[in-house]
Amino acid sequence: MLIHPWDAPHDDAEWQHWLAEHDFGQLAVSGPPGEPPHVQPLHFAYDAGRAEVVTHLARPNPLWHALEANPDVLLSVVDDYVYVPGPWQAAPDGPPEHGVPTSFYAAVQLRCRAHVVDDPEEKADLLNRQVGHFQPEGGSARAAAHEAPYGRMLSGIRGLRLEVTGVRAKFKYAGHRTEEVQDRIAAGLAHRSGPGDAAAREHLLRRRGA
Repeated sequence: MLIHPWDAPHDDAEWQHWLAEHDFGQLAVSGPPGEPPHVQPLHFAYDAGRAEVVTHLARPNPLWHALEANPDVLLSVVDDYVYVPGPWQAAPDGPPEHGVPTSFYAAVQLRCRAHVVDDPEEKADLLNRQVGHFQPEGGSARAAAHEAPYGRMLSGIRGLRLEVTGVRAKFKYAGHRTEEVQDRIAAGLAHRSGPGDAAAREHLLRRRGA
């Protein structure tokens, strides 16, 4: 992923805060020689304090064999993306039709070392951490090894703890454009008010004022 200086996060807190609210991504695991990588969509819980991600998958998932062969993986998360029409980006002294269309988006890529969790007690703890993240209000029984209602189901899954070893983050929101062009883009996003436009506009204005 190309990251220009103006698209880089201002600090670790910026991407960590964003990732805490964007907890669905794709896990890429190297495939066998001559084969493409395995790419698994999944929910996950990121723990900044422990520098790790926890998740789980069904035991029959073909990804496990690839993980055992090479535990170095990449978790990719992309959101807050929009299409920006060319005229919005046109230079102030040029014709609107000469503006270059582009995409805005936020992306975080976590390079990780995968650790498979098979111990029933550890799997139960991992599941409870995930549910605590997604369901802080409660409402579901806690998982416990050998206890109802979920204990007997633990054998059907394997836990996955991803130790974060590197981070690449990008916030592509016209950071290199003039204030006049940024204002035009922000106005266009507000007027269009389509899916993702409000979030993209917020990123543009927030990063300009940082």
